[in-house]
Amino acid sequence: MLQIGKTAPAFSLKNQDGATVKLAQFRGRTVVLFAYPKAATSGCTRQACGFRDNWSQVAAAGAVVLGLSPDPPATLRRWRAKQGFPFDLLSDPDHEVLARYGAWGEKTMYGKKYEGVIRSHFVIDGAGKVADVQIKVSPEDSVARAMAFLRGGDVA
Repeated sequence: MLQIGKTAPAFSLKNQDGATVKLAQFRGRTVVLFAYPKAATSGCTRQACGFRDNWSQVAAAGAVVLGLSPDPPATLRRWRAKQGFPFDLLSDPDHEVLARYGAWGEKTMYGKKYEGVIRSHFVIDGAGKVADVQIKVSPEDSVARAMAFLRGGDVA
């Protein structure tokens, strides 16, 4: 489990265009990393569109948003283009980064247990330290809590 104040797990993943994105390249900026199960599904679209629709506030805070899912880059590219997201979507097909962040684990649907993405978001400060962790959060709460954090407000 991630701990506030500890160094965030490093990553190097392909984005929607196949370019490599590393957490280290955002040193000096706050990063909101949101984990979602599947591109273009209703909950995931609400979460991602929430960040898109608050983009001016994200930019005013000097922050960057990154989406994270197991989807392949081509799927992410189509979804990003359709929705006009101003941020990168990262592909983690082996769930390695999702697992290190605590966003991969057991879920239950219709009484069946399976492994999958646990909708979450993480705020990483400019020094690369974990500043906020929100696991098992609804799409709307994810955006509201992340934006409150960026504004310096209460996250609870």
